[in-house]
Amino acid sequence: DGYSELSAYERKRLKNITENAKFFAALQLHESAARLHQIATKRQSHVTKRVKPKKVEDETVRRRSMRLQRVEPTGIPEPEVPAQPGAEEYPQVPAGPLPMVPEDQTGNSQLPEDLLAMWMSISEVLLVTLSWYRDSLSSMVLSEENIRKVVKYRVCSMAIHPSESIIFVAAGDKSGQIGLWNVDHKSEGGAHIFVPHSHPVTCMHFSPCHPAHLLSLSNESLRCGDVTRAVFDEICRTEGNFSSFDFLDANASTAILGDWDGDVAVVDRRTPGTSPERSADIGFKRTRTVHVHPLDRQYFIAAGSVDVGIYDVRYLKSKGNKAVSSLKGHTKSVASAYFSPGTGHRVVTVCADDMLSTLSLLASLGRHNNNTGRWLTRFRAVWDPKREDCFVVGSMARPRQVEVFRDMGKLLHSFSNPDCLGSVCSINVVHPTRNILVGGNSSGRLHVF
Repeated sequence: DGYSELSAYERKRLKNITENAKFFAALQLHESAARLHQIATKRQSHVTKRVKPKKVEDETVRRRSMRLQRVEPTGIPEPEVPAQPGAEEYPQVPAGPLPMVPEDQTGNSQLPEDLLAMWMSISEVLLVTLSWYRDSLSSMVLSEENIRKVVKYRVCSMAIHPSESIIFVAAGDKSGQIGLWNVDHKSEGGAHIFVPHSHPVTCMHFSPCHPAHLLSLSNESLRCGDVTRAVFDEICRTEGNFSSFDFLDANASTAILGDWDGDVAVVDRRTPGTSPERSADIGFKRTRTVHVHPLDRQYFIAAGSVDVGIYDVRYLKSKGNKAVSSLKGHTKSVASAYFSPGTGHRVVTVCADDMLSTLSLLASLGRHNNNTGRWLTRFRAVWDPKREDCFVVGSMARPRQVEVFRDMGKLLHSFSNPDCLGSVCSINVVHPTRNILVGGNSSGRLHVF
């Protein structure tokens, strides 16, 4: 109302400005609201049609006054005035250290308390997280109902299903048996034993892309247990002695296999037959474990004898392979070497020289009794999948326990229960997302914390 002389577009524009002014006023943005209100209430001047200037055909060079030419009436040019720095130019910051003082507190040389408190809280995040992790370890306990003899003989390997709803564990023993245990099923029917191998089951993994597939490795073959079809498919067979394996890709179609005789082999499940795609001599006398880098999956680490080396699977050949990187310093046989789960920047090793080492530190973490003897499975230090800097390993200490270390060698926690745990848990596995640890001993028993 009152702007009937304006066009429909201008009336609509003023209406929008008015509504925006009311909105900003509701937000108590007083300056913006006042400005918009001023624009809305200001009467718009009538728009007149611009008169097009007539074209002057006879016009010659345009005349310029002496003032615009900066010439004095006497004909002497005026001296040039040096350019002054504009108001929008930024001040030059001096070199060297500068005090951390906010612009609005130039008279105060200290940081504001809220900013300082926030910054310190960020700096303490890692410590708080580690403290929370230690508390979560302390909350994990072992009870009688979570102990079960799952296989007949000594446990040589284990795998835990990544399910969030149930605790489902697989264990392989030295005779070729595989035991599957639903820990949440408290009756005797919760565990089942199968015999898909005739030699020790040295390595097992649940498929990362097929929850119903369990892959197991023995000296003579790599098999896939498919629960949906109730069959153990044979993926690869050899006349050699397989020792360990790991997936080369996220869909578990290819794998790298280690051999007790020192070689490694590449297997592709998509090709027909049960022979490896290729075999390679990496110069080891024994290859006990192989493990693929979590991010750059063309790299894998192999451990055996006194050797630990990282190799590029893309350049493997039958002979003459050289490691991309090697970890030196072990004087006796290395039982295992594994990349850290998040970035792969760390590697933890266990050696018969009673040492635990990490590749990131290029040094020993300290003395650890790894003398398991002939009746116990050798220790393997495995990373907690939920942490980049903490790993779990068996222990010869009494009372019997399973130990958790930081990558710097500090003991964080010991899992123990004198009433329930009276044996050495050589093989251990940690759930990828839940606070669950499973330890297996030499009599085929599993202990679930």
